[in-house]
Amino acid sequence: MRILIVEDDPTLADGLMRSLGQSGYAVDCAANGERAHAMLKDDVYDLAILDLGLPKIDGLEVLRRLRQRGGTVPVLILTAREGVESRVQGLDLGADDYLTKPFNLVELEARVRALIRRGQMGGSTSLSCGALVFDTAGRRATVAGQSIELSARELGVLEILMLRQGKVVNKEQIMEALCSWDEDLGENAIEVYIHRLRKKIEVSGAHIRTIRGLGYLLENKPNA
Repeated sequence: MRILIVEDDPTLADGLMRSLGQSGYAVDCAANGERAHAMLKDDVYDLAILDLGLPKIDGLEVLRRLRQRGGTVPVLILTAREGVESRVQGLDLGADDYLTKPFNLVELEARVRALIRRGQMGGSTSLSCGALVFDTAGRRATVAGQSIELSARELGVLEILMLRQGKVVNKEQIMEALCSWDEDLGENAIEVYIHRLRKKIEVSGAHIRTIRGLGYLLENKPNA
């Protein structure tokens, strides 16, 4: 899952990027509203965390432009503005949640998980394929109730495959979901993650099939 942090405080932005990155998200950052407006046009994000007091273009204007052009990415407003008026204005413009500074990082991450889950799955917390279950809230995978040990990158690959179960996912889509713009992840690395995942989930009946020239498809093969 890919998140855009729009924050002009470099210390806070760096802390959020580190924390969310350790939780397995691919994170990009924009330090002003103009940059955020341009990045959100690419429509590759699963969530935007948006400050309101931004240079060049105010956060509310970024949000207004996003919704005006039909952008549906969930938006969590994160700001020092405590007034009810700002909160109501943000929600009326299309924000999905609102958190004031200072905030608890654990609460922020819980809201991030909830918003991404709502956007991708309509509120459900788990995805399943055969005996394989992926808990999007707890960020863990199990087979018949037993946890599978997966790295953050392997969890990310598994999540995008399960969200698109039965559909072909190409390497570019996987790389977009896993990497921020300043990271370099090659196609060979994707192949390595797929190979490791196949071995770890094969007992569940879930199978990652390679569709030559197109990508990968997750399917349930109970008799495999």
